[in-house]
Amino acid sequence: MYVETIPKRGYRFLVPVSTPAAIVVSDVVASVPPAPVVRSRRPWWIATAAISVLAAGIAAYGVRARRPGPGLGDRDTVVLAEFTNTTGDRVFDDTLRQGLIVQLEQSPFLSLVSDERIQQTLKMMSQPADARLTPEVARAVCERSGGAAVLDGSIARLGNEYVIGLRARDCRTGTVLDQEQAQSARKEDVLDALSRMAGTFRQRLGESLSSVEKFDMPLAEATTPSLEAFRAYGAGMHALSSTGSASAIPLFRQAVELDPGFAVAHAWLGRVYGDIGEFALSSESTTRAYELKARASQAEQYFIVASYDLQVSGNLEKARQACESWTDVYPRAFAPHSFLAGIILPALGAFDRAADEAGKTTDADPDLWVGYYLLAFANQYRNQIDAAGLALDRANARKLEVPEFIVERYDLAFLKNDQPGMDRAESAAGGNPGAQHLLDDHRAFVLAYRGRLREAGAAAERAAAIALQSGEQERAAQYEAGEALWDSFYGDRTGAERAAAAALKASTARDVEFGAAVAEALARYDSRAAGLAGDLERRFPDDTDVRFRYVPAIRALIAVNEGHASTALDVLQLTVPYELAPPRSSMHAFFGALYPVYVRGLAYLALNRGAEAAVEFQKIIDRRGVVVSDPVGALARYQLVRAYAMGGDAQKAKSALDAVRALWKDGDGDLPPIREARSQ
Repeated sequence: MYVETIPKRGYRFLVPVSTPAAIVVSDVVASVPPAPVVRSRRPWWIATAAISVLAAGIAAYGVRARRPGPGLGDRDTVVLAEFTNTTGDRVFDDTLRQGLIVQLEQSPFLSLVSDERIQQTLKMMSQPADARLTPEVARAVCERSGGAAVLDGSIARLGNEYVIGLRARDCRTGTVLDQEQAQSARKEDVLDALSRMAGTFRQRLGESLSSVEKFDMPLAEATTPSLEAFRAYGAGMHALSSTGSASAIPLFRQAVELDPGFAVAHAWLGRVYGDIGEFALSSESTTRAYELKARASQAEQYFIVASYDLQVSGNLEKARQACESWTDVYPRAFAPHSFLAGIILPALGAFDRAADEAGKTTDADPDLWVGYYLLAFANQYRNQIDAAGLALDRANARKLEVPEFIVERYDLAFLKNDQPGMDRAESAAGGNPGAQHLLDDHRAFVLAYRGRLREAGAAAERAAAIALQSGEQERAAQYEAGEALWDSFYGDRTGAERAAAAALKASTARDVEFGAAVAEALARYDSRAAGLAGDLERRFPDDTDVRFRYVPAIRALIAVNEGHASTALDVLQLTVPYELAPPRSSMHAFFGALYPVYVRGLAYLALNRGAEAAVEFQKIIDRRGVVVSDPVGALARYQLVRAYAMGGDAQKAKSALDAVRALWKDGDGDLPPIREARSQ
């Protein structure tokens, strides 16, 4: 499992399997979609299995080791090949691989080679990306990728019973390192047999007995005793990797309908709802997974708890603690580093640590794109714009390219005042459906930043329409909230009211409500803003952003409107530890960064304390990598003119005014700030 947090987009949870042929994972693997059944003409295990079954005479099943284990080191990796199913029963197609993955990923010791690395290796072998990962192909991939062992499996019928086989071979020599067989009298007991075999294999691959005993929850307890529910779950993982989150939703829903106690299926249902921007449904499923977390393996429990703290409670400190505990127990895990680098540490302002964690993701799997993406954002937040671009270039050198890169390149070009670079990104997005509505939204913010609100509104409407066509209603609501905000920043009260109402009609999700509330307060619809602030406080009492950024900013802005600027300054004391970092609204919806700082600047202006106001607005201007094209950055420049003038520094006021006029040279002249800047 790769849990990816996409800055400026939201959560996206990746299973690193892009083709139905390979089942390989790096570090912590929550679950991986199954590959198509491969029917071998001469299975290697048939004769041996028959001898084993007849000789042992086991009623339920038995396990037998063929030779001493391979004794892998703590940096060795394993390639998992396809299972061979000759039973004729398709229920095993989506269960055995999934079951083995779940069991092996409980191990803090084992590390399975990721599919991204598999794909790159297949290309170097002049093989198609969807080449069938037979035992021999898997061995070749293992050798070229620097793996230590290849593991393949099989299931066959012997009379009325089932025989399951597992085999480990040395990647370089092909020598059989270990070989296990188990017999199950009933179909329903196959997963139990596989579970026991996996535990034995882990020991023979070098894991200590104490570790296996500590982290070896039986498969039926860690997932579900229902083969049909497990099959739906496996099919959901396959759909997620091959066709995307929306197609996986009905399959995960089927899994939890067949077994309402299937914790991991609830967790993944929450994940894919989050992928398409349906955070209310995501919260509901993630909460159910959290309630059932005792019915999941230790690794999955960390995943569920961290997801809950991010998606439901919003308590970033708890999420950080959960992820740090996760890495202590599973030092080779990928997912907690992704959580930390993608949202937790940036939102807490720890940009240097976020860069370190992002580096760990690229070290763990250099062929997975998300690590480079998170590293780019960590550098961007530090205002190291060239370094951010280099991170994307490193990914490109490995032939890794995704829609999110196009949007990030657009933002980086904006931050470098590189209009040709922005144009190239727009052109690339035009031929990429996955990037189009994201880039339309970012382009809308750039236009709004430059004071061109009529064009910005048209771009935002296009982005919302595309999001709705894709079933992303909450995402469309975020786009409407963004439009409400820039209308209110520029003094268009009617436009702000209309867009805020449209956003709230579509969704009352946390970030949508925050954006609408700030827009209402900036437009001086104070009672509506206060009602939204109260609703946020009631619904999200433990949420770090709500408690320390969203609600204080809204209430302080209302206080300024009501002539109580000193009260506003007192309220904003709550925001000080967090206010210079990007909130999750900025990561998910592209607005909200440094809003408490902006409101404090307004409060100082209201108190005729121009020098102190200038300090606050300068904080926003200096953090372009955090603010990017949120219009709060443009309005901070405008307010800086007022602050310098109020403080009696005419020269700085004139210089700041020249910069604002240049920024808004093509802006809509009927907007109050632009009209005033041109007339001064």
